[in-house]
Amino acid sequence: MGSSQGSTLSADVMSLVDTLPVLAKTLIAGGVAGAVAKSAVAPLERIKILLQTRTNDFRTLGVSQSLKKVLQCDGPLGFYKGNGASVIRIIPYAALHYMTYEVYRDWILENNLPLGSGPVVDLVAGSAAGGTAVLCTYPLDLARTKLAYQVSDASQSFRGGANGVYRQHAYSGIKEVLSMAYKEAGPRGLYRGIGPTLIGILPYAGLKFYIYEELKRHVPEEHQNSVRMHLPCGALAGLFGQTLTYPLDVVRRQMQVENLQPLTSDGSNKRYKNTFDGLNTIVRTQGWRQLFAGLSINYIKIVPSVAIGFTVYESMKSWLRIPPRERSKPA
Repeated sequence: MGSSQGSTLSADVMSLVDTLPVLAKTLIAGGVAGAVAKSAVAPLERIKILLQTRTNDFRTLGVSQSLKKVLQCDGPLGFYKGNGASVIRIIPYAALHYMTYEVYRDWILENNLPLGSGPVVDLVAGSAAGGTAVLCTYPLDLARTKLAYQVSDASQSFRGGANGVYRQHAYSGIKEVLSMAYKEAGPRGLYRGIGPTLIGILPYAGLKFYIYEELKRHVPEEHQNSVRMHLPCGALAGLFGQTLTYPLDVVRRQMQVENLQPLTSDGSNKRYKNTFDGLNTIVRTQGWRQLFAGLSINYIKIVPSVAIGFTVYESMKSWLRIPPRERSKPA
């Protein structure tokens, strides 16, 4: 009896799924893929942010020592500090990213734009999709960084920085972060660091989809839906894309937490005027190696993250019965 009821329920669910439009199914597939991938690597993501922003006590630590430090200061849940904001952001971000990629790609092919029908289409559609997703969800990324930047220290409310002593504000959650950012600088405060994010996401997102689709193109048709194919293709796509754009990610993170960092000698927080000023200042004052701070963690993180993301996305597309799209042909 129980088995019969379970089969009926499953059939009802699939009947409901079949009534959904393809775009809605793509949004669901992308959202689930993003949430699973982000949560799987949350501990490494937090360590990367602490190293990128030169958080006090973490500047000279390696990966294993940083993990131990977070465990000591914040306990096991400390590895997931800010992950709530990250998941809340990544669900709409990934959903929009994957969905708009499909939309832009189909639009380019249908309108016969002078881009051919090969991998360049994936590059352009991926870049446009990445920019769209960033613009729609950036304030939540800001909140995630500010929350992850905080390290509990019950023994002292003041911290010693490279240039003096400063008070580190303890945010209670996403709402307070966004509220204070808005009070400080209005709408611009919610988009602090958007410049390097967009400059970085356009080539990264484009390269990610380009490389992924290009690798898939060399896989026999009968293996197109194989998990063993999605994992390595997604991993290589993320690895190459992130390496080329990583310094911009460092600038973005430092811009996002500027108001939480130590005061300069004149009693003010350092402010990067723009992306290129940030790159130049970091190289001049912190050394060029800082532009790649946390890159080793990123390699450890990005491979499973992108691989899991593409794999879950393709699996969800199959489960939701999204019809396969036309494969790009080499230009």
